[in-house]
Amino acid sequence: MKSIVARHVGVTRLPADLEPTAAELEAVEAEMPLVLAEVELLDALIVLLDRPASQFEARRVRHAYRRVLAARVEAANLAPAAGGAVA
Repeated sequence: MKSIVARHVGVTRLPADLEPTAAELEAVEAEMPLVLAEVELLDALIVLLDRPASQFEARRVRHAYRRVLAARVEAANLAPAAGGAVA
């Protein structure tokens, strides 16, 4: 049995360096607290999808929401210093 392979060069050549730049890594690092806070809030909200909220779960959602707000404030305060916009 013969193997079938492409005999032509790909249409788009990939750049030699596919690694992120230092600025891109810094931007990701700066956004991580916000991303983690949003994941925590999402986890707390997912728990409430299939059952009524207990006092503990309601407190967990409020705490997660406050962490998201605090992370957004911190990201907004750091955005001008970093030179980029953070949503």
